[in-house]
Amino acid sequence: MVLRKSPYGTKNKIGVRVARIRKNRGMKQNQLLAKLQLMGLDFSKPMLSNLERQRRPVTDFELDALADILGVSVDWLLGREE
Repeated sequence: MVLRKSPYGTKNKIGVRVARIRKNRGMKQNQLLAKLQLMGLDFSKPMLSNLERQRRPVTDFELDALADILGVSVDWLLGREE
């Protein structure tokens, strides 16, 4: 496991949960990127990395797609559910 060298950012609330559920499901970033692109979202690897590090904001379209792909609710991603 790679140790974090820098602190998380403050641009979104969901980045940590996206990374956690993605890793728990055994999904690599490239696999998540491919699914996002199939849903019509133009995502690059740096964009996803910055999202997971909470260094870029998330649009409502992205939030909805991430919840669907990862099989969780939007409320869970936002930390409203455990």
